[in-house]
Amino acid sequence: MDQRYQQTRYLIRKKILKLLGGTFEVFGDDERLLFYSKMKAFKLREDIRIYDDENMTTELISINAREIFDFNATYDVVDSTTGQRIGALHRTWNMFRDQWRILDLADTQIGSISEDSLVMALIRRYVTNLIPQTYHGEVGGTPVLTFKQNVNPLVTKLNLDFSEDTGGLLDRRLGIAAGILLCAIEGKQN
Repeated sequence: MDQRYQQTRYLIRKKILKLLGGTFEVFGDDERLLFYSKMKAFKLREDIRIYDDENMTTELISINAREIFDFNATYDVVDSTTGQRIGALHRTWNMFRDQWRILDLADTQIGSISEDSLVMALIRRYVTNLIPQTYHGEVGGTPVLTFKQNVNPLVTKLNLDFSEDTGGLLDRRLGIAAGILLCAIEGKQN
């Protein structure tokens, strides 16, 4: 598999001052740009593409919503180089706390990604959005990743850490797609 998927830590940054659609950069531990993502504007369904560079030379992963508009949307994650579906991410809408289900190829839940705590989630939503979000992901009850948002009200930055996934339980492509979705979808609520 491509070396860019072998990293333990990534930094996902949403570009600011983008008028139409969303643009995201994903950096590795060495601060080198590994992925560039673009979300198309004015689409009835979320359509996010992940490329190998800013020139969008090679599309690597696509993330597509199954539904037009749904708080409980399911997003298919596809390896664009092979056309093979990797899995899916299902947003479980909850007005108090962000939660996602990780689905395998048969749409069976194999894991989840949840915001750190109900109390902190409520404070973020109803008091101040200056408290950074933290998400924990697990597969089969085993921790596989952590997302930590940097404190910056102007620029969304999300640190993705796979160091707990010592057994390789989660496909890194699915974790990277989840991080971009968290920046794109959950980032709109604050």
